[in-house]
Amino acid sequence: MIVNEKIAVDHGLKKTEFKEICNLLKRVPNITELGLFSAMWNEHCSYKSSKVHLKKLPTSGKKVIQGPGENAGIVDIDDEDAIVFKIESHNHPSFIEPYQGAATGVGGIMRDVFTMGARPIANLNSIHFGSPQHKKTKNLLRGVVHGIGGYGNCMGIPTIAGQTSFDESYNGNILVNAMTLGLVKKNKIFYSKAAGLNKPVIYVGSKTGRDGIHGASMASAVFDDQIEEKKPTVQVGDPFTEKLLLEACLELMSDDSIISIQDMGAAGLTSSSIEMASKGKLGIELNLDKVPCRESNMSPYEIMLSESQERMLIILENGKENKAKKIFDKWNLDFAIIGKTTKSNKIELYFEKNKVADIPIDLLAERAPEYNRKWKKTKLPIKNKYSRDLYKNLKIQDVLKKILSSPNVCNKEWIWQQYDHTVMGDTIQKPGGDAGVVRIHGTNKAVAASVDSSANYCFAHPVTGGKQVVCESWRNMISVGAKPLAITNCLNFGNPEKEKNMGEFVECLEGIGEACKYLDYPIVSGNVSFYNETKDKGIKPTPSIGGVGLIKNYKKVISMGLKKVDNLVLLIGKTEGHIDQTIFAKEILNQKKGPPPEINLFNEKNIGETILKLINEDYIKSAHDLSIGGVLIAISKMCIAGKKGIKINNPKNLINYFEYFFGEDQGRYLIEIEKKDLPKIKSILEKNAVYFDEFGIIQEKNIVIKDKLNITIEELTESNKNWLKEYMRN
Repeated sequence: MIVNEKIAVDHGLKKTEFKEICNLLKRVPNITELGLFSAMWNEHCSYKSSKVHLKKLPTSGKKVIQGPGENAGIVDIDDEDAIVFKIESHNHPSFIEPYQGAATGVGGIMRDVFTMGARPIANLNSIHFGSPQHKKTKNLLRGVVHGIGGYGNCMGIPTIAGQTSFDESYNGNILVNAMTLGLVKKNKIFYSKAAGLNKPVIYVGSKTGRDGIHGASMASAVFDDQIEEKKPTVQVGDPFTEKLLLEACLELMSDDSIISIQDMGAAGLTSSSIEMASKGKLGIELNLDKVPCRESNMSPYEIMLSESQERMLIILENGKENKAKKIFDKWNLDFAIIGKTTKSNKIELYFEKNKVADIPIDLLAERAPEYNRKWKKTKLPIKNKYSRDLYKNLKIQDVLKKILSSPNVCNKEWIWQQYDHTVMGDTIQKPGGDAGVVRIHGTNKAVAASVDSSANYCFAHPVTGGKQVVCESWRNMISVGAKPLAITNCLNFGNPEKEKNMGEFVECLEGIGEACKYLDYPIVSGNVSFYNETKDKGIKPTPSIGGVGLIKNYKKVISMGLKKVDNLVLLIGKTEGHIDQTIFAKEILNQKKGPPPEINLFNEKNIGETILKLINEDYIKSAHDLSIGGVLIAISKMCIAGKKGIKINNPKNLINYFEYFFGEDQGRYLIEIEKKDLPKIKSILEKNAVYFDEFGIIQEKNIVIKDKLNITIEELTESNKNWLKEYMRN
């Protein structure tokens, strides 16, 4: 096929990019070479619109072993142990084919982790769907949840936490972000950088088929009416094969056979081979006749661009081939020597004795386009003035029940009950709390992890929203008694060629970077997902933050359920009664405008560190951070989890009952303590300049606010638990 400008544009390249390719090669590429460029130069693989801004993020710290640039990030958790973790998107495939899209998203992120030598120990996810009333939402939700559970459960990896939200901005583009944590010994970490000349290049895992061709390009495109035609670009997963691949790779990793290893994810054999060669400043030669194929008459183009799942590319030490082959034969997986490293600094492909591609590696990797796109700043909206008349016909009990049963606050048990969260036997805190917690097997240590996002805040004011989502992650770590270590991020945005969308991205990153730097909570890995847009309608900016923290003694883990009658509950942090952008404003007042709540990074850090000190000194019996819904929603969830009631004190300096109880001021926690410890705790809080209120006293049954509220825990539980179950049943 003679390649021309139209064919290049059909491959997702701009006309100017095709012209640049021809100039760099000093010739027109053939169709296989064009396929390689279209894969490596698309947004998903090259980060061409985001690179310039990602460089500004804080990525190093005392505990960071590996930051961005590898398959996943790595942090030190002492005793020669390290945690490998990353979050990644599979948005476009999941919208087209929800089961396989979500399943292969989980499979792909697990390969990113075990390719570095780590055994996966926990999965998490952040999933976002359109309005519950939208005709596609229910089936998409069902398919995605089944896909996540189907793959993770078969692999025997617990899903310990997650987040689900609904918003009409996702009607045309759902988000499926999958996160995995793995455990590795610091002296057994494997990297993807190729090294040495004439080293054998080995293909292992499943056979190559035609599924997933153009998957990476499709992930870098806006959807249109022909969305159903893109189904062939969705990969098909087999978790049982991945389980075999995991065990075979870890067995081979037990000695010094492997020089480098890379999973075949987006753009398959193309990206894995080129990235390994690029990092090692080497060339790579592949004989495509040797690639195990499951379909007949596959062309070089199809072999290189296939995104068939459960495959790895390995560069071995010479002489180790037979030993490695025996391992993969034992696990009933394909093993083929398909090439070698060279000094040419090119990728050279051979097929049926012909050279079918010959491109300098740097043209595909380092010389990929880098755009500093124009962007628009988002002004901080003006605060709304809420007249008292708005509240006069409202009853606290009615408002509380309505918010507890709203789609974004309701209990998500219907979802996480479909995930195995206790397999492997080390899960300490299951889904439904502030963070999931898993013990490091055979030790007293545990790792906490959570995923958070805040699209409404980011849409209203991206800088503030970016800060808030990092602080929310930080508070989730603190609430379970974990020292926050580092984060991974999945940055989900619309079309970067639009100035408003690009501005949202730049400013969200500014907020994320500022918060991470101040809190010493570095970003060690991540993913950018642009073009989440259908027919000119994009999603709200949705950065998902996956946080990881360390608990030195798992017996000190804190849960949110109230523990004991007559214990006191303190509200830590100041309540100003911020209503704009709250769920109260949206669900009750039907008000969608206004700024998000302010973020005070000094307070976030100071309060968080003080709470952690109180936990480590055994003063705190239960804790929960305040986020969506405000203090009355938070205490209701603590009451539901602990099957206890509370008598709430009338607030001092009351602004207004609704603003006090449903405002979403940041930097706040509820903590349960014993009465006898109050003087000592007061002294610690005052010494650290931490504001607090004595919020209430735990009682046997109801939540009571004098003259304002008296509701049973059973009634609250019913409001909170029923919406999603009923929605999925009908």
